[in-house]
Amino acid sequence: MRVFLTGATGLVGSALVPELLEAGHHVLGLTRSDVGARSLLAAGADVHRGALEDAESLRRGAAAADAVIHCAFEHDFSKFEQSARIDQHAIETFGAALAGTDRPLLISTGMPLDATSHPLTEQVDPAPDSPTPRVSERTAMSLRAQRVHVNVIRLPQVHDAAKHGLVTQLIAIARRKCVSAYVGDGLNRWSAAYVRDVARVYRLALEKHQAGARYHAVGEEGVALREIADAIGRGLKVPVVSIAAEEAEAHFGFFGKLVRRDLSASSALTQQRLGWRPTGPRLVDDLEEYFGR
Repeated sequence: MRVFLTGATGLVGSALVPELLEAGHHVLGLTRSDVGARSLLAAGADVHRGALEDAESLRRGAAAADAVIHCAFEHDFSKFEQSARIDQHAIETFGAALAGTDRPLLISTGMPLDATSHPLTEQVDPAPDSPTPRVSERTAMSLRAQRVHVNVIRLPQVHDAAKHGLVTQLIAIARRKCVSAYVGDGLNRWSAAYVRDVARVYRLALEKHQAGARYHAVGEEGVALREIADAIGRGLKVPVVSIAAEEAEAHFGFFGKLVRRDLSASSALTQQRLGWRPTGPRLVDDLEEYFGR
């Protein structure tokens, strides 16, 4: 199968390219830069020059492929709403290109809302008033009315030994503040997954495509924020402290609300549907390797 892949040089995309190639698929990777093009060619993929903001380049990429996997997102939190709008328009462009065909469209998003007493499952719908990041999922699932064979892959904190999802931002804040913090008792949890395990979820979802299905690429249901803060504190050799909820936004800035949320999630249904089992290192293991370098 020939797959058009956005975000092909990002954390997930860089793991997904070899995962797809080794399974016998062909990859057409979207990139806007010469550096990205060289990276894709070296990995054995074909290059499609363009950008998420360029609808025509997205249409041409989709037209040249048997399936589309959309992993790209501009993680500039200073203009997050703008990035979400660009993502929404890209998903709508792919939907229009694939409507009425049997070509799969796989969309990436985060977890849809706070967990309560139990980790979130794949069957939980995003709340109607949930925040901007969930626009991607709502847009993707609305494409079913246009007869688009769409799947949603919900992502936790995806990590390897160099990058750790939103935890990378917590490390940067701890460096600036010279303290590693969590909110309250720090028992709220974030789900996590090793990047190569995540890449296998995408491949299996593509190969076992079930239109309209949602998958959780989750290896660990939840890692307590206090455990994450402890690992950062050890790594940076800075104190670990609790921050009161009303002080969270002053300390963490944009992430003040996120560090108070419980983003734990189950992947039991995904594992059952896809025959997938996570095998990679834990988030804290990768943090320890990161700081030990």
